[in-house]
Amino acid sequence: MIVEERMTAYINSLDRGNTDLLNEIEEEAKKARVPVIRREMQSFLKTLLAAKQPRAVLEVGTAVGFSALLLCEYGQPKAHITTIEKYEKRILAARENFRRAGKEGQITLLEGEAAGHLEKLAGPFDLIFMDAAKGQYLHFLPQVLRLLAPGGLLVSDNVLQDGDLIESRFAVERRNRTIHSRMREYLYELTHHPGLVTSVLPLGDGVTLSVKKEKL
Repeated sequence: MIVEERMTAYINSLDRGNTDLLNEIEEEAKKARVPVIRREMQSFLKTLLAAKQPRAVLEVGTAVGFSALLLCEYGQPKAHITTIEKYEKRILAARENFRRAGKEGQITLLEGEAAGHLEKLAGPFDLIFMDAAKGQYLHFLPQVLRLLAPGGLLVSDNVLQDGDLIESRFAVERRNRTIHSRMREYLYELTHHPGLVTSVLPLGDGVTLSVKKEKL
């Protein structure tokens, strides 16, 4: 837990919530132990959508489609979301959820490894939301930056590993050390890249907000 639990609970208590269908999908995902973005992250995304009004959105990591539907519901009506997922069970669940919401025409779901799809996409995208395998963020970054429009927003979720990132790699469980080192490298790259302005926020499990400069 990055932020004290009582503070998070209080902040979340102020949130006005989502549509009934989004709430239902969120509960179904929790019961199936499929991770969805935390409530404070949901609120943050809604604020970014209201401020930026993106027309073209890319999501890396669909899961069961909850966040893609949130991007649809609270973005502008003409926005189109492209989302990538490789796990078959989650793909099936996401397609069903898009059907339930009547959003099949507004969301394009690409099946398979993200790296391959990122290389083939043309872009540009006004907003890119990274919520996939954390150890792959650094690997995806060159193509993500190519696809991001000047002035566009890159939002990366779960970047602080519930606070473990500040620990020495030797204090982290051996199985998590590779992700630990890659995520530190990813954060350094985001905050020192000459074409980006980035803020690292202790929100949820940690999030970065990067803006691609109009000119280098």
